[in-house]
Amino acid sequence: MKSLRELYRIGSGPSSSHTMGPRFAAEKFLRRHRAAKGFEVVLYGSLAATGRGHMTDVAITEALEKSEMPVKIIWKPDVFLPFHPNGMTFKSLDENGFVTDEWTVYSVGGGAIQTEGHAMKGQAEIYDMDTLTDIMKYCERTGYTYWEYVERCEGKEIWEHLSKVWEAMKAAVERGITHEGRLPGPLNLRRKAPSYLVKAEGYKDNLKSRGLVFAYALAVSEENASGGTIVTAPTCGSCGVVPGVLYHLWKSRDFSEEQILHALATAGLVGNIVKQNATISGAEAGCQAEVGVACAMAAAAACQLFGGSPAQIEYAAEMGLEHHLGMTCDPVHGLVQIPCIERNAYAAARALDANIYASFSDGTHRVSFDRLTTVMKETGHDLPSIYKETSTGGLARDYSQMS
Repeated sequence: MKSLRELYRIGSGPSSSHTMGPRFAAEKFLRRHRAAKGFEVVLYGSLAATGRGHMTDVAITEALEKSEMPVKIIWKPDVFLPFHPNGMTFKSLDENGFVTDEWTVYSVGGGAIQTEGHAMKGQAEIYDMDTLTDIMKYCERTGYTYWEYVERCEGKEIWEHLSKVWEAMKAAVERGITHEGRLPGPLNLRRKAPSYLVKAEGYKDNLKSRGLVFAYALAVSEENASGGTIVTAPTCGSCGVVPGVLYHLWKSRDFSEEQILHALATAGLVGNIVKQNATISGAEAGCQAEVGVACAMAAAAACQLFGGSPAQIEYAAEMGLEHHLGMTCDPVHGLVQIPCIERNAYAAARALDANIYASFSDGTHRVSFDRLTTVMKETGHDLPSIYKETSTGGLARDYSQMS
């Protein structure tokens, strides 16, 4: 598995696969073709189907127009390249409009890009195990915690990166809970985080706790929907779950910054395993791969904070993902708003429930997290493409018919 630096990326929303990945690819292509007189970019499949709502064209154009040369975007939503649904071809043009070079690349989720059959340079494999079962057995045998295993593989330098990640997460929450008004786009949605925060403060402990985690998760997701700075955890579309849970526990339970960073490492390990063995791309496997994985990460982080054993943490992560199996990705109008924002808040609450349930157990259960990861991948493969970020089925279709 690769470093958590490849999983936790700080950047602008609203989509890691549709905004961050294409922007990164465009910047890379521009560095190779500074002398080009123009550019043409063809977007395929899911990347084209919801690209306008996800601001894909804006991200690519902004990156390539640094050369002050014209950029043409071509949309082909009905053409799915076999390697991945989020394909794009960049072409450099000379002064006569002839193609001088072209490059096909894929945005594979979480802001990462990949050419067919090859990971991008700089993404070294640094973990010697890539299943949670093997890592759990190692921890039980050696007395290590999951975060100590992360440190062993990554080196102590990882804490500097995770510290920046935590600061970015906190900043997104704190901006979001004070930012009122409407979200961009034709849905005219009002931001809810500030009002949820005010209402939550008026309740007694149990409902207050639930209301606050809703508010914090909404805050980050609404910042993402507005193109604000967030952290992929594991993606932009699911970026509210982990910070929503961790910010709430940090504020309400007086956990130290060091404990939060350890929880982030544990959460990252869970997300990394799914990224390695399945996918975190909604275009490839539906929202189970985004919000479902985020819920698993947050559940593991919470269980870590409350002193869960390696087996209990694995169980919490398993439940967080299991109860999102089959979840479709069908964003209304291709925006990361309906149902994405609400799903982040609900998944944050589910993560806390998964932690409580696992804490009551001894960690023993029948379906392992790794088996569940395999099932999630298979389920995603079996989902029709209309339910995988194309915005042509499910909630997106029904909303269009009613509106």
